Amino acid sequence: MANVVRGVSSPYGLHRVLEPAGVLPQQAWRLDPDPQPWPDEVVVDVERLNLDAASFRQLREQHGAGPAVRQAVLDIVAERGKMQNPVTGSGGMLLGTVRAAGPESPLGLTAGDRIATLVSLTLTPLRLEDGLERWDGATEQVPCRGTAVLFARSIAAVLPGDVPDAQALAVLDVCGAPALTDRLVREHGGTPSVCVLGGGGKSGSLSLAAARRAGAGRLVGVVPTEAEAARLRAAGLADQVAVADARDPVGLAAAVGEPADVTVVCVDVPGCEHGAILSTADSGTVAFFSMATSFSAAALGAEGLAADLRLLIGNGYVPGHAAFALDLFRAEPGVRALFEARS
Repeated sequence: MANVVRGVSSPYGLHRVLEPAGVLPQQAWRLDPDPQPWPDEVVVDVERLNLDAASFRQLREQHGAGPAVRQAVLDIVAERGKMQNPVTGSGGMLLGTVRAAGPESPLGLTAGDRIATLVSLTLTPLRLEDGLERWDGATEQVPCRGTAVLFARSIAAVLPGDVPDAQALAVLDVCGAPALTDRLVREHGGTPSVCVLGGGGKSGSLSLAAARRAGAGRLVGVVPTEAEAARLRAAGLADQVAVADARDPVGLAAAVGEPADVTVVCVDVPGCEHGAILSTADSGTVAFFSMATSFSAAALGAEGLAADLRLLIGNGYVPGHAAFALDLFRAEPGVRALFEARS
Protein backbone atom coordinates (compact mmCIF):
# COMPACT_ATOMS: atom_id res chain seq x y z
CA MET A 1 0.00 0.00 0.00
CA ALA A 2 0.95 3.65 -0.26
CA ASN A 3 2.30 5.43 2.78
CA VAL A 4 -1.08 5.91 4.46
CA VAL A 5 -2.16 4.33 7.73
CA ARG A 6 -4.58 1.46 6.99
CA GLY A 7 -8.13 2.60 7.65
CA VAL A 8 -7.54 6.24 6.64
CA SER A 9 -8.33 6.60 2.97
CA SER A 10 -9.01 9.33 0.45
CA PRO A 11 -12.35 9.46 -1.41
CA TYR A 12 -10.31 10.33 -4.51
CA GLY A 13 -8.15 7.20 -4.21
CA LEU A 14 -4.89 8.90 -3.22
CA HIS A 15 -4.11 6.02 -0.85
CA ARG A 16 -3.91 3.68 -3.88
CA VAL A 17 -1.28 5.74 -5.69
CA LEU A 18 2.13 4.05 -5.57
CA GLU A 19 4.00 6.42 -7.85
CA PRO A 20 4.51 9.28 -8.21
CA ALA A 21 3.36 10.47 -4.81
CA GLY A 22 0.85 13.28 -4.54
CA VAL A 23 -1.05 12.85 -7.81
CA LEU A 24 -4.59 11.63 -8.42
CA PRO A 25 -5.05 8.02 -9.62
CA GLN A 26 -5.72 8.96 -13.24
CA GLN A 27 -2.39 10.80 -13.47
CA ALA A 28 -0.45 8.20 -11.50
CA TRP A 29 1.96 5.87 -13.22
CA ARG A 30 1.17 2.94 -10.91
CA LEU A 31 -1.70 2.02 -8.58
CA ASP A 32 -2.10 -0.60 -5.86
CA PRO A 33 -4.77 -3.11 -7.01
CA ASP A 34 -4.89 -5.10 -3.74
CA PRO A 35 -8.47 -6.46 -3.55
CA GLN A 36 -8.74 -5.96 0.20
CA PRO A 37 -11.16 -2.98 0.48
CA TRP A 38 -10.54 0.10 2.54
CA PRO A 39 -13.57 1.22 4.60
CA ASP A 40 -15.01 3.48 1.85
CA GLU A 41 -14.15 1.25 -1.14
CA VAL A 42 -15.97 -1.34 -3.22
CA VAL A 43 -14.18 -4.40 -4.63
CA VAL A 44 -15.54 -5.88 -7.86
CA ASP A 45 -15.01 -9.31 -9.39
CA VAL A 46 -14.40 -8.31 -13.00
CA GLU A 47 -16.05 -10.23 -15.83
CA ARG A 48 -15.46 -8.00 -18.85
CA LEU A 49 -13.43 -4.94 -19.81
CA ASN A 50 -14.62 -2.51 -22.46
CA LEU A 51 -11.57 -0.81 -23.98
CA ASP A 52 -12.29 2.68 -25.28
CA ALA A 53 -12.36 2.98 -29.05
CA ALA A 54 -9.24 5.12 -29.44
CA SER A 55 -7.16 2.82 -27.24
CA PHE A 56 -8.39 -0.35 -28.93
CA ARG A 57 -7.68 1.04 -32.39
CA GLN A 58 -4.14 2.02 -31.39
CA LEU A 59 -3.44 -1.36 -29.81
CA ARG A 60 -4.72 -3.21 -32.87
CA GLU A 61 -2.70 -1.02 -35.23
CA GLN A 62 0.48 -1.61 -33.22
CA HIS A 63 0.06 -5.27 -32.26
CA GLY A 64 -2.58 -6.78 -34.55
CA ALA A 65 -5.10 -9.23 -33.13
CA GLY A 66 -4.51 -12.40 -31.17
CA PRO A 67 -1.68 -13.12 -28.72
CA ALA A 68 0.26 -9.90 -29.30
CA VAL A 69 -2.53 -7.50 -28.44
CA ARG A 70 -3.61 -9.72 -25.56
CA GLN A 71 -0.09 -9.65 -24.13
CA ALA A 72 0.06 -5.87 -24.57
CA VAL A 73 -3.01 -5.40 -22.38
CA LEU A 74 -1.71 -7.87 -19.79
CA ASP A 75 1.62 -6.05 -19.66
CA ILE A 76 -0.01 -2.65 -19.18
CA VAL A 77 -2.20 -3.86 -16.31
CA ALA A 78 0.62 -5.78 -14.63
CA GLU A 79 2.99 -2.83 -14.80
CA ARG A 80 0.57 -0.06 -13.90
CA GLY A 81 -2.09 -1.67 -11.70
CA LYS A 82 -4.71 -0.21 -14.06
CA MET A 83 -5.57 -0.22 -17.76
CA GLN A 84 -4.17 2.97 -19.24
CA ASN A 85 -2.87 2.84 -22.79
CA PRO A 86 0.53 4.61 -22.69
CA VAL A 87 0.05 5.98 -26.22
CA THR A 88 -3.53 7.32 -26.08
CA GLY A 89 -3.65 7.82 -22.30
CA SER A 90 -7.15 6.32 -22.28
CA GLY A 91 -8.66 3.13 -20.88
CA GLY A 92 -12.34 2.19 -20.95
CA MET A 93 -14.61 0.73 -18.28
CA LEU A 94 -15.69 -2.65 -16.91
CA LEU A 95 -18.52 -4.97 -15.95
CA GLY A 96 -18.53 -7.21 -12.91
CA THR A 97 -20.11 -8.31 -9.66
CA VAL A 98 -19.57 -6.58 -6.33
CA ARG A 99 -17.50 -8.83 -4.08
CA ALA A 100 -17.46 -6.54 -1.04
CA ALA A 101 -18.44 -3.02 -0.08
CA GLY A 102 -16.72 -1.24 2.79
CA PRO A 103 -18.97 -0.02 5.60
CA GLU A 104 -18.24 3.62 4.75
CA SER A 105 -18.76 3.38 0.98
CA PRO A 106 -21.31 5.96 -0.22
CA LEU A 107 -22.02 4.20 -3.53
CA GLY A 108 -25.05 2.24 -2.30
CA LEU A 109 -23.75 -1.06 -3.65
CA THR A 110 -23.91 -4.44 -1.92
CA ALA A 111 -22.23 -7.78 -2.47
CA GLY A 112 -23.82 -9.58 -5.42
CA ASP A 113 -24.80 -6.46 -7.38
CA ARG A 114 -23.89 -6.77 -11.05
CA ILE A 115 -22.56 -3.40 -12.18
CA ALA A 116 -20.84 -1.44 -14.90
CA THR A 117 -18.37 1.19 -13.79
CA LEU A 118 -18.91 4.69 -15.11
CA VAL A 119 -15.38 5.86 -14.40
CA SER A 120 -12.34 5.24 -16.56
CA LEU A 121 -10.06 2.25 -16.26
CA THR A 122 -7.23 4.81 -16.25
CA LEU A 123 -7.99 5.53 -12.59
CA THR A 124 -9.41 2.16 -11.50
CA PRO A 125 -7.06 -0.22 -9.61
CA LEU A 126 -7.21 -3.45 -11.62
CA ARG A 127 -5.70 -6.92 -11.36
CA LEU A 128 -6.12 -9.63 -14.03
CA GLU A 129 -5.93 -13.30 -13.02
CA ASP A 130 -6.69 -15.39 -16.12
CA GLY A 131 -4.19 -14.26 -18.74
CA LEU A 132 -7.13 -13.06 -20.86
CA GLU A 133 -7.29 -16.58 -22.25
CA ARG A 134 -10.87 -16.12 -23.52
CA TRP A 135 -10.11 -12.94 -25.51
CA ASP A 136 -9.11 -13.23 -29.16
CA GLY A 137 -8.10 -9.57 -29.45
CA ALA A 138 -10.65 -8.93 -32.19
CA THR A 139 -13.16 -6.85 -30.23
CA GLU A 140 -12.93 -4.04 -27.71
CA GLN A 141 -14.91 -6.07 -25.17
CA VAL A 142 -12.51 -8.27 -23.23
CA PRO A 143 -13.84 -11.26 -21.24
CA CYS A 144 -11.63 -11.74 -18.21
CA ARG A 145 -11.33 -12.72 -14.57
CA GLY A 146 -9.86 -10.32 -12.06
CA THR A 147 -10.60 -7.67 -9.45
CA ALA A 148 -11.07 -3.92 -9.48
CA VAL A 149 -11.52 -1.25 -6.81
CA LEU A 150 -13.96 1.67 -6.74
CA PHE A 151 -13.33 4.71 -4.55
CA ALA A 152 -15.84 6.79 -2.62
CA ARG A 153 -15.97 9.28 -5.51
CA SER A 154 -16.33 6.60 -8.20
CA ILE A 155 -19.53 6.04 -10.17
CA ALA A 156 -21.21 2.76 -11.10
CA ALA A 157 -24.56 1.63 -12.48
CA VAL A 158 -26.40 -1.55 -11.59
CA LEU A 159 -26.92 -3.47 -14.82
CA PRO A 160 -30.50 -3.45 -16.16
CA GLY A 161 -32.30 -6.76 -16.37
CA ASP A 162 -33.82 -6.12 -19.79
CA VAL A 163 -30.67 -5.36 -21.81
CA PRO A 164 -28.04 -8.04 -22.57
CA ASP A 165 -24.82 -7.49 -20.67
CA ALA A 166 -22.63 -6.87 -23.72
CA GLN A 167 -25.03 -4.27 -25.11
CA ALA A 168 -25.54 -2.61 -21.72
CA LEU A 169 -21.78 -2.32 -21.29
CA ALA A 170 -21.42 -0.79 -24.75
CA VAL A 171 -24.17 1.76 -24.04
CA LEU A 172 -22.86 2.71 -20.62
CA ASP A 173 -19.33 3.07 -21.98
CA VAL A 174 -20.44 6.10 -24.04
CA CYS A 175 -23.40 7.40 -22.02
CA GLY A 176 -21.83 10.81 -21.42
CA ALA A 177 -22.01 11.80 -25.11
CA PRO A 178 -25.80 11.62 -25.64
CA ALA A 179 -26.49 13.26 -22.28
CA LEU A 180 -24.26 16.24 -23.09
CA THR A 181 -25.68 16.46 -26.62
CA ASP A 182 -29.15 16.69 -25.12
CA ARG A 183 -28.01 19.50 -22.84
CA LEU A 184 -26.30 21.44 -25.64
CA VAL A 185 -29.32 21.30 -27.93
CA ARG A 186 -31.66 22.45 -25.17
CA GLU A 187 -29.28 25.23 -24.11
CA HIS A 188 -29.05 26.49 -27.68
CA GLY A 189 -32.80 26.93 -27.92
CA GLY A 190 -34.93 26.79 -31.03
CA THR A 191 -34.18 23.98 -33.46
CA PRO A 192 -30.39 24.02 -33.88
CA SER A 193 -28.70 21.96 -36.55
CA VAL A 194 -26.45 19.20 -35.22
CA CYS A 195 -23.57 17.41 -36.94
CA VAL A 196 -22.14 14.20 -35.45
CA LEU A 197 -18.77 13.00 -36.68
CA GLY A 198 -18.78 9.25 -36.32
CA GLY A 199 -22.57 9.14 -36.45
CA GLY A 200 -22.68 5.43 -37.16
CA GLY A 201 -20.79 4.41 -34.02
CA LYS A 202 -21.96 3.80 -30.48
CA SER A 203 -21.64 7.30 -29.05
CA GLY A 204 -22.49 8.88 -32.41
CA SER A 205 -25.77 7.05 -32.93
CA LEU A 206 -26.88 7.75 -29.37
CA SER A 207 -25.95 11.42 -29.80
CA LEU A 208 -28.03 11.70 -32.97
CA ALA A 209 -31.00 10.13 -31.17
CA ALA A 210 -30.50 12.47 -28.20
CA ALA A 211 -30.35 15.52 -30.46
CA ARG A 212 -33.59 14.55 -32.18
CA ARG A 213 -35.35 14.00 -28.86
CA ALA A 214 -34.11 17.38 -27.57
CA GLY A 215 -35.68 19.24 -30.52
CA ALA A 216 -32.81 19.65 -32.98
CA GLY A 217 -33.60 20.62 -36.54
CA ARG A 218 -31.32 19.35 -39.30
CA LEU A 219 -29.28 16.32 -38.23
CA VAL A 220 -26.12 15.38 -40.10
CA GLY A 221 -24.31 12.10 -39.50
CA VAL A 222 -20.79 11.81 -40.90
CA VAL A 223 -19.27 8.37 -41.52
CA PRO A 224 -16.08 7.25 -43.32
CA THR A 225 -17.45 4.62 -45.72
CA GLU A 226 -20.44 3.93 -47.94
CA ALA A 227 -21.14 0.74 -45.99
CA GLU A 228 -21.53 2.70 -42.75
CA ALA A 229 -23.59 5.30 -44.59
CA ALA A 230 -26.04 2.64 -45.75
CA ARG A 231 -26.47 1.37 -42.19
CA LEU A 232 -26.96 4.88 -40.80
CA ARG A 233 -29.53 5.74 -43.48
CA ALA A 234 -31.41 2.52 -42.70
CA ALA A 235 -31.40 3.42 -39.00
CA GLY A 236 -33.20 6.70 -39.77
CA LEU A 237 -31.31 8.73 -37.19
CA ALA A 238 -30.05 11.51 -39.47
CA ASP A 239 -31.63 13.78 -42.09
CA GLN A 240 -28.35 13.89 -44.03
CA VAL A 241 -25.69 11.21 -44.11
CA ALA A 242 -22.31 12.41 -45.37
CA VAL A 243 -19.39 10.19 -46.32
CA ALA A 244 -16.12 11.94 -45.57
CA ASP A 245 -12.74 11.53 -43.96
CA ALA A 246 -12.99 13.60 -40.79
CA ARG A 247 -9.22 14.18 -40.97
CA ASP A 248 -9.67 16.18 -44.22
CA PRO A 249 -10.96 19.57 -43.01
CA VAL A 250 -11.93 21.01 -46.39
CA GLY A 251 -13.43 17.77 -47.68
CA LEU A 252 -15.40 17.29 -44.48
CA ALA A 253 -16.78 20.82 -44.51
CA ALA A 254 -17.81 20.39 -48.15
CA ALA A 255 -19.59 17.11 -47.37
CA VAL A 256 -21.47 18.63 -44.42
CA GLY A 257 -22.53 21.70 -46.40
CA GLU A 258 -24.17 24.40 -44.31
CA PRO A 259 -22.24 24.56 -41.02
CA ALA A 260 -23.99 23.13 -37.98
CA ASP A 261 -24.85 24.98 -34.79
CA VAL A 262 -23.61 22.07 -32.68
CA THR A 263 -20.94 19.56 -33.75
CA VAL A 264 -20.26 16.42 -31.72
CA VAL A 265 -17.00 14.59 -32.39
CA CYS A 266 -17.29 10.84 -31.74
CA VAL A 267 -14.54 9.47 -33.99
CA ASP A 268 -11.70 7.29 -32.71
CA VAL A 269 -8.86 8.60 -34.91
CA PRO A 270 -6.62 11.65 -34.36
CA GLY A 271 -6.58 14.70 -36.59
CA CYS A 272 -10.28 15.60 -36.74
CA GLU A 273 -10.14 18.89 -34.84
CA HIS A 274 -9.91 21.31 -37.76
CA GLY A 275 -12.62 19.57 -39.75
CA ALA A 276 -15.00 19.84 -36.82
CA ILE A 277 -14.22 23.56 -36.53
CA LEU A 278 -14.80 24.24 -40.23
CA SER A 279 -18.10 22.33 -40.07
CA THR A 280 -19.48 24.51 -37.25
CA ALA A 281 -21.20 27.87 -37.63
CA ASP A 282 -19.87 31.00 -35.91
CA SER A 283 -21.01 31.21 -32.27
CA GLY A 284 -21.64 27.46 -32.39
CA THR A 285 -20.38 24.69 -30.14
CA VAL A 286 -18.04 21.76 -30.74
CA ALA A 287 -18.05 18.93 -28.19
CA PHE A 288 -15.06 16.59 -28.43
CA PHE A 289 -15.83 13.08 -27.20
CA SER A 290 -12.87 11.30 -28.76
CA MET A 291 -9.88 10.38 -26.62
CA ALA A 292 -7.85 10.79 -29.82
CA THR A 293 -8.48 14.55 -29.73
CA SER A 294 -5.58 16.98 -29.43
CA PHE A 295 -7.05 19.81 -27.43
CA SER A 296 -4.14 22.10 -28.30
CA ALA A 297 -4.84 21.46 -31.99
CA ALA A 298 -8.49 22.31 -31.41
CA ALA A 299 -7.79 25.53 -29.54
CA LEU A 300 -5.02 26.75 -31.82
CA GLY A 301 -6.91 25.65 -34.90
CA ALA A 302 -9.96 27.68 -33.93
CA GLU A 303 -7.73 30.69 -33.28
CA GLY A 304 -5.98 30.29 -36.60
CA LEU A 305 -9.27 30.03 -38.47
CA ALA A 306 -10.75 33.02 -36.62
CA ALA A 307 -13.59 30.75 -35.52
CA ASP A 308 -15.77 32.17 -32.75
CA LEU A 309 -16.74 28.84 -31.20
CA ARG A 310 -17.28 27.26 -27.83
CA LEU A 311 -15.01 24.21 -27.60
CA LEU A 312 -15.99 21.64 -24.98
CA ILE A 313 -14.23 18.59 -23.62
CA GLY A 314 -16.74 15.79 -23.20
CA ASN A 315 -15.72 14.44 -19.81
CA GLY A 316 -18.10 11.47 -19.87
CA TYR A 317 -20.15 12.52 -16.85
CA VAL A 318 -23.50 14.27 -16.83
CA PRO A 319 -25.91 13.63 -13.95
CA GLY A 320 -28.39 10.93 -14.98
CA HIS A 321 -26.36 9.95 -18.05
CA ALA A 322 -26.60 6.19 -17.58
CA ALA A 323 -30.39 6.04 -17.32
CA PHE A 324 -30.74 8.53 -20.17
CA ALA A 325 -28.58 6.50 -22.57
CA LEU A 326 -30.27 3.21 -21.70
CA ASP A 327 -33.67 4.80 -22.29
CA LEU A 328 -32.56 5.99 -25.74
CA PHE A 329 -31.26 2.52 -26.53
CA ARG A 330 -34.56 0.92 -25.55
CA ALA A 331 -36.68 3.48 -27.39
CA GLU A 332 -34.79 3.77 -30.69
CA PRO A 333 -34.77 0.71 -32.97
CA GLY A 334 -32.25 2.42 -35.24
CA VAL A 335 -29.76 2.77 -32.39
CA ARG A 336 -30.18 -0.87 -31.43
CA ALA A 337 -29.66 -1.96 -35.03
CA LEU A 338 -26.37 -0.07 -35.26
CA PHE A 339 -25.14 -1.50 -31.96
CA GLU A 340 -26.02 -5.01 -33.09
CA ALA A 341 -24.20 -4.48 -36.40
CA ARG A 342 -21.03 -3.59 -34.48
CA SER A 343 -21.20 -6.48 -31.99
